Amino acid sequence: MKLLLRLCWLIMTQRWRSRCSILGPVDTKLVVFPSDLDTLMHVNNGVFFTYADLGRVDLLLRANAMKRLQKLGWYPVVAAESMQFKKSLTLGQVFSIRTEVLGWSDKSIYLQQIFSRHGRMIARAMIDARFLKRSGGTVNLEELLDHLEINSPSPEFPDYLHHWIASNKASRESSSIDT
Repeated sequence: MKLLLRLCWLIMTQRWRSRCSILGPVDTKLVVFPSDLDTLMHVNNGVFFTYADLGRVDLLLRANAMKRLQKLGWYPVVAAESMQFKKSLTLGQVFSIRTEVLGWSDKSIYLQQIFSRHGRMIARAMIDARFLKRSGGTVNLEELLDHLEINSPSPEFPDYLHHWIASNKASRESSSIDT
């Protein structure tokens, strides 16, 4: 992970930060470092995806789910992800990532991450996440929800999530990517 020091900081400071539900939302505050910038002196678009990784890890840490999942030998992976950018971030700027679970299907958990600064949206990421077993194979979603103590049905998906899922499905089918 490119932002290893920030990951270590999240892990070391988790006990002093507020707790949240596994569904979120959780707000992760970050600062733009020189290594995050591209030649145009703003945050490189690829770095936004790495920031998003930190936001998802922060959600698992603050929901006290990370250790439980590690004990089971389960870990999250991203099956699909997209990002829309509205504004730039530059050196030294403080911003926040709000991470929340929008819902789940029989195979995936869908998350939204909104990057903001001073209440203005910078970018929005949509994520299709799944969990794998270190021993091999995919974690059954019902079993995952049970271990995370989620006893309710998935929230109803917003329209834009239905469209995003359909677009990803069409893309997979047209390119013969197997999932």
